[in-house]
Amino acid sequence: MKTIGLVGGTGWISTAEYYRIINEEVNRRRGGFEFGRCILYSLNYGDIDRCHKSQDIEGIHSLLLDASKKLVGVGAECILLCANTMHMFADRLEREIPVPLIHIGVATAKAVNGCGLSTIGLLGTKLTMEKDFYKMKLKSEGVEAIVPETDDREFIQQTIDHELLMSIINNESRKRFLGIIEKLRAKGAEGIVLGCTEIPLLIQQEHTDLPVFSTTAIHALAAVDFSLDKP
Repeated sequence: MKTIGLVGGTGWISTAEYYRIINEEVNRRRGGFEFGRCILYSLNYGDIDRCHKSQDIEGIHSLLLDASKKLVGVGAECILLCANTMHMFADRLEREIPVPLIHIGVATAKAVNGCGLSTIGLLGTKLTMEKDFYKMKLKSEGVEAIVPETDDREFIQQTIDHELLMSIINNESRKRFLGIIEKLRAKGAEGIVLGCTEIPLLIQQEHTDLPVFSTTAIHALAAVDFSLDKP
């Protein structure tokens, strides 16, 4: 079993989900008292938020690189960035660390392809929805992404910042999210990618008949595949 390195705290609530999913899945596959071998470096999200507000992009990269190197230094054999948005630095980090970085976008695209879909609606932070780093990674794997309108993107960001990162689950917010999903369906979305690891706390498959892809679960399961050497 290989050791999984988790760069978490972005935010801590979804990082806890990674830990739960990894351990439950290893035990499901191996049985007995077998659980995941992982090391967690939990960042203070306040440091990342301050970098965002001061537009210190290099500061965020430095935090992620330092965390990744420390994980490798104590035995991590792969790295997971436990947030979709942090994958804006993934290609660069891959060149700077000596172990594989398991990319959440690649794992998600494989899951979408595995269901025979090619066009999805993408929900996430504004950076994930508006910048190219995530959509182009999906596209490189044959998946086209449709994003919500400007006011809906703003609402999603506000919900992530002021509710989900604080572990607040609001039914009214869920209703608005489901309305956004219906708009994406009307634009041609065949499924919905929950491209922020906090959104699965609010939206699950039971809430819509469109296929829902939880990037948190997909990424965590990809780490288990790596750890247990599943091809």
